[in-house]
Amino acid sequence: MTSQPTRPAAAGTAAGAADGPVPPAAPTRTSGRVVVLVSGAGTNLAALLDVHDDATWGGRVVGVVSDRSGAGGLSLARAAGVPTAVVAPADFADRPAWDAALAEAIAVFRPDVVVSAGFMRILGAPVLQRFADRVVNTHPALLPAFPGAHGVRDALAYGARVTGCTVHVVDAGVDTGPIVAQAAVAVLDGDDEETLHERIKVVERALLVEWVGRIARGGLRVDGRRVVVPAGG
Repeated sequence: MTSQPTRPAAAGTAAGAADGPVPPAAPTRTSGRVVVLVSGAGTNLAALLDVHDDATWGGRVVGVVSDRSGAGGLSLARAAGVPTAVVAPADFADRPAWDAALAEAIAVFRPDVVVSAGFMRILGAPVLQRFADRVVNTHPALLPAFPGAHGVRDALAYGARVTGCTVHVVDAGVDTGPIVAQAAVAVLDGDDEETLHERIKVVERALLVEWVGRIARGGLRVDGRRVVVPAGG
């Protein structure tokens, strides 16, 4: 499968063209190059590494980027023979400089799909514009319910009887991007944050592997709030 460019980050009408609605973006066509962003142990990364040698999955992890030199995910990547890069905020004068460096570090690997897998920083405009509609994230709740860093805790505190996990396209907000896929997890009597989160993680890893593979095989199209992965994906 050959790689083709995605739409520009900002679309408009050509000079002299009549005003009108901007058409939906064409599907991203990919060759399956996956870059993973990690900050911690890398359990979602491990799930992707477990399948990336399988040609039927459609993708391959070609690089892992972290904001922390001690992130366990870096060790997993190196053990699998996957190149890594560290872009630590402390090494840069300010946030814009770090944002630009992170975008460059990702671009070195020529990704078709960028997976934020436990990356504990909001991605800035340099990344989101350069890789528009190609960055996906997972969240341990059924968005738009319970966004943010404490989705599992918040679901329990609210008394939800069903929660779950979401794979979504990353935008400039916090867990506000268009939804790719979701899976439900029942909240059991006696659940605490740890037990519920562990069950969600199992479902979350399977959902991430399935949909990153589908995107790697067929790309995706974002039409407003709707995400379409072509049937071949």
